[in-house]
Amino acid sequence: MPTLIVDPFTVLSKVPLFADLSEDELHALSHRTVKHHVRTGDIIFNEGDPCEGFYVVESGEVKIYKTAASGREQVLTVDGAGSSVAEVPVFDGGPYPASAIATTDTTLLFVSKREFRALVLEHPEVGLKVLKNVGSRLRRLVGLIEELSFTTVRSRLILLLVRLLRTEGRHTERGTEIALPANQEIAAQIGTVRELVSRNLSRLQAEGLIRLDGKQVVVPDVDELAHAVEEI
Repeated sequence: MPTLIVDPFTVLSKVPLFADLSEDELHALSHRTVKHHVRTGDIIFNEGDPCEGFYVVESGEVKIYKTAASGREQVLTVDGAGSSVAEVPVFDGGPYPASAIATTDTTLLFVSKREFRALVLEHPEVGLKVLKNVGSRLRRLVGLIEELSFTTVRSRLILLLVRLLRTEGRHTERGTEIALPANQEIAAQIGTVRELVSRNLSRLQAEGLIRLDGKQVVVPDVDELAHAVEEI
């Protein structure tokens, strides 16, 4: 079966980072992209590597994470199609502040730092428009820091479940269902260890807020689960 060829302009036009760019500016950017194909488990870049440029996910999924000296991993975000990756160091000139790995076979559009800066010199408004949307991403990361700093493991687990239920949940007669990520993956996302994830999932089930069914979690009332955060 032939591979579907996607025009870079089409991909870039759906990226929130470039939402304010004009059609001419998007075309100018698309001409400066290079397509990369990576396999599941491939490292795209490591924390501390010199920044060569930024990426846009055309298809697949990329996990952005930091690793402590102890080896413990903290997931910052998992980015799918239409997401931009590592745009901040292009502006500040520093190294990549986190690591990125492909969690599925993934196609990326790469824009080198040199090419992007040349584009900004040709179209000065591009820099301001992109920086506006970079700010939105930084605000989301501040929200993550607040969750990790000021909430319990139980609260962070509930917040993660509610986000997944509202974005990926399937409505059934039993309630809202999602495929539950592995406990280790959940632990990495909420800044804890898998034993505490397992313990808190069991407690939520005992309270009747969720029902565990193999790799599925069923939630009779998502709003009630969300409200449980306020009761802690």
